[in-house]
This record gives sequence, structure tokens and C-alpha cells, in this order.
Amino acid sequence: MDRQPVVAGQFYPRTAAALDQQIRDFLIGEQDKARTLLAMVPHAGYTFSGSVAGKVFARANLADTIILLGPNHTGQGEKIAVWGQGRWNIPGKEIIVDEKTASLIGQLPNFSFDHQAHLAEHSLEVILPFLALVKPRCRVVPIAVAERDVQALISAGHDLARTIMELGLDVSLVVSTDMSHFIPDEHARKLDRKALDKVLDLDAQGLFQVVRQQNISMCGVLPMTMGLACVSRLGARSSEFIDYATSADAIGDYSQVVGYAGVIIS
Repeated sequence: MDRQPVVAGQFYPRTAAALDQQIRDFLIGEQDKARTLLAMVPHAGYTFSGSVAGKVFARANLADTIILLGPNHTGQGEKIAVWGQGRWNIPGKEIIVDEKTASLIGQLPNFSFDHQAHLAEHSLEVILPFLALVKPRCRVVPIAVAERDVQALISAGHDLARTIMELGLDVSLVVSTDMSHFIPDEHARKLDRKALDKVLDLDAQGLFQVVRQQNISMCGVLPMTMGLACVSRLGARSSEFIDYATSADAIGDYSQVVGYAGVIIS
């Protein structure tokens, strides 16, 4: 089954030419030499978060197979939903699903093959135009994460890592998340720093706990918890903060902002 775009013309340009040009303007930086195990990027409208995402994708040294982890804002579908086959279409291009890898992941405990969780969800769609430009031959495994039990998330991350290692797969994870939502800019920056410290420490459980305890409205804490658990088992040793911004940087309203952060883990 192929997936059609649902936020083209809203979050990003509707035409292929305008989309490519905007993304090229965002791609600032030189690619890292080390393989990227996980890249954390935002998924808001490009006016707000495109510059942060562009800096991450310019730096990331991604594998040809990319496991995409994003939040499920709609509440539809399974708790850990794998899109198992077909193509994801974006203006002028298509991204092919790695059916072989997806078929293995979808059979792991806590994972399910499910399209419903993805059909109206924007968090993975918004990052695909970046991938189409920087890794035009990549194949992806899209996974929407709504599982709220931290132990289930960590277990799922460990199972994913074990599968990757047992099969000798060369893969990268890309996790889609925004940070704090609709609070004053100064407060958002302080709270998001606490969450980012746990991300940079590669502390999956710590990230989940600080977000819950501090009431940080990081929409992708669930996929990021799972992703951190996975790459920690894969032997991740270094993390790098790439960039942070809030919506105030784009529109000047500091009273109610959304935060956007970029991180690369190798």
C-alpha cells in the first residue's frame, strides 16, 4: 500500500521545485565521518523548524536503510505501528519502504503491522523531503509510536537493537519530535534543556522520567525513549547537540512557543 501526502501545502511547499529549493537553503554544515546511529529532528512547518532539521540532515551520515520513529498525534491504530510495504509519496518524489527489514521488525514483540496509525499522521511525512534530497536512494521503515509504558518502550528498543545486530544490518534511526508546546519562550528553553540533557546522556529511562516529572510537552518522548534504548544497545558512544530554536525565532511571539531541537548520536 502506498501512502499519499496529507500536509503538503501546509507544513511544506506543495510543488517539488519549491520544496527542493527550500530544503537546500536549510542544509547547512558538513557531513560527519562517523556513521549516525540516531538523528533527532523536529517536524513542524518548515517556517518554524526547517532550519533546525536542515542542520541535522546536513551533518548526519545516514545508512541507506533508515528506521523512522515518530509520535502518533492522532491516536489511531496500534501502539507501535509498522508500515510494512509500498511507497510514501511526497511532491515529485517517492520513498520506498524496505519491505524485508519492515517484515522482520513488525513481527517483534510489541510491534504490529498497521497503516491506520500513519494515514493522517504528519510527524514522519514532514521529514521525508529532507531524506529524499540527502539520501535519494534510501529505503525506510516507518514506525508510529503511541506506547506509553516505559518498560514496553525500552523492551521494544532492545528487541529492535538485537534484531539489527543479529542480522548485521547497516541502519540509522531518525526520530521525529518537537519539544515544549505553547508556553513562554524562557520557560520552554529551561524545560527543554532538561530533556535534552537526558538525550545527550543517552539515558532512555531518564528522558521518559524527566519529561513526565517536569510536565514537558515533548510530543516525541515515546519514540525517542525507544530510540535511545535501541542505540544504547547498539553501542552508541557519542552524542552531539546540533541546534535549538523556538517558534519565536520565526515569528517574534515569545508568549506561547513551540521548541525544536536537533541531536546526532553516533
